[in-house]
Amino acid sequence: MEGRDTAKLGTLRTPPMAKASIQLAEGTSVQIDGSPEEIARVLAFYGGKTSPATPIVPQKMKQPNVKVAATERATAETGPSLNLSQIVNLIKTCDEAETIETRILDKSSQLNRILLPLYIICRYLDNAVGLTSGEISQITKELGIPVSQPNASRTLSGTASRYIVGDKVRKKGQPVRYKLSRRGLQYLSEIMATTRKS
Repeated sequence: MEGRDTAKLGTLRTPPMAKASIQLAEGTSVQIDGSPEEIARVLAFYGGKTSPATPIVPQKMKQPNVKVAATERATAETGPSLNLSQIVNLIKTCDEAETIETRILDKSSQLNRILLPLYIICRYLDNAVGLTSGEISQITKELGIPVSQPNASRTLSGTASRYIVGDKVRKKGQPVRYKLSRRGLQYLSEIMATTRKS
């Protein structure tokens, strides 16, 4: 029965390649590549022992793990890992913390509140990551100056659009990550400078 199945498989596809290694009597180690039948003949010639219970299995090429590939793709799309608490702490403790509090946090400009986290990333984190409207909303909540996600999204696509760049074209259901543009950095830097002069 087993012989017939093997013969049947042989007619359906080309014989798979397999690998084996044997150690000769004098201690030499030999690697063998070939079809399972060829390897069995070489092992028999050199007195190698093969067990019927453990047949020679051809090596297969390793298939990529779908989950790992998806994670790597997601990481490539989002960039380095993001820690919103780090951004909040930087806003509270950076050299400009007092100026930020006086000129942005204590004022009612929603535009400036939304641009603030992007400014901090640009200024203190080398513009390493972008933020979505949801992440910006979360940061403003933690700072005690909440801007809802829909309002943040509307502002980013409206009045803030001249100060930012997105990583992709806006499409429904696909979050866009925003970074501060050169013009945006200049805009917020001028706001900070105005406070320092007054």
